[in-house]
Amino acid sequence: MGDVSALKIGPLEVSSPVVLAPMAGITNSAFRRLCREYGGGLFVCEMVTTRALVERTPESLRLIRHDPDEQIRSIQLYGVDPVVVGQAVRMLVDEDRADHIDLNFGCPVPKVTRKGGGAALPWKRDLFEGIVRAAVREAGRIPVTVKMRTGIDADHLTYLDAGRIARDAGVSAVALHGRTAAEYYSGHADWAAIARLREALPDIPVLGNGDIWSAADAVRMVRATGVDGVVVGRGCLGRPWLFAELEQAFAQFRAHPELSADAMDFQPVHPTLGQVGRAFRRHAELLISSFDSEERACRDIRKHVAWYFKGYPVGGDVRRGLATVSSLADIDFWVSQLDDGLPYPGEDAEGPRGRAGAPKTPHLPEGWLDSQELDPASRGELHLAELGVSGG
Repeated sequence: MGDVSALKIGPLEVSSPVVLAPMAGITNSAFRRLCREYGGGLFVCEMVTTRALVERTPESLRLIRHDPDEQIRSIQLYGVDPVVVGQAVRMLVDEDRADHIDLNFGCPVPKVTRKGGGAALPWKRDLFEGIVRAAVREAGRIPVTVKMRTGIDADHLTYLDAGRIARDAGVSAVALHGRTAAEYYSGHADWAAIARLREALPDIPVLGNGDIWSAADAVRMVRATGVDGVVVGRGCLGRPWLFAELEQAFAQFRAHPELSADAMDFQPVHPTLGQVGRAFRRHAELLISSFDSEERACRDIRKHVAWYFKGYPVGGDVRRGLATVSSLADIDFWVSQLDDGLPYPGEDAEGPRGRAGAPKTPHLPEGWLDSQELDPASRGELHLAELGVSGG
């Protein structure tokens, strides 16, 4: 079983062995701050493409902006060209913009995998190694980690080879989402695969990701897999207080490692409807500060309505009102219509959140699966495969 006393990533130490997964359009500075207000952990920004960063596009520079009180400035990069990835990392180091760099090899969305990026990339072992080595070399003292999936599909698993390559290249930790790209977010995460990776890499921290909807789930994963920490993604959508629960649970787990997750007596956070409304309002307020635009912040907060109010008996008019707000005054009005003391609805508010989708055939470059080595003719065109956008 992993040591959950603290999460150590190179020279960095995080008191709570919990990582907020980078999520495009979600883990901006506002949401990271909101989560920090509830509990501890390592909070990673949205994915940023290395090409956009090297070209210094305004949006990429906004995405890597951190609040002054973020003790660990954590940035996730996406790239398919070792040269461009190295340039982006060197920029972050030279300009003192990051304390931790994570490399994305887990994104399953078609616009990424069809370029050979994300979860598709570790299949090309030489390209994967080149990118990781370039990042580690240019990062110097800054720790580099890798986040990946188990593979492209059940017939093309990559995680064990990729984990060993990343370790030998000098990464400080590896995180594994227990699904293939083909599974997207459907079905159940393969915790057994996470356990196999933990066993295969005894000399560096291994983190587990997938199907952590509660603090009890996090403890179950640590017990089942032996990982050193957990990566929480969709489970915290509309539930920033999950980080308070995780902090409590791991504190008790450290004190009483013999207790099962079900036997632990930490107090889960069960907010009233009024408390949820105030958290929603706080999130919007932080978004306004992050975007420097009330209109843009209100457009962004609308997608969070279903997550925050999942399971609560909120009337249709109020839901529609919250989902169409255009100002903080609108939010204040609709939040004032909520039944402040309405209690937590229990199981209806728990469990999976966000769209799971269905298994699908991954979009890949033509001939991608023919060999695990990169076609020499394609090597000179890697820069063309870099996405020109940031944030996924």
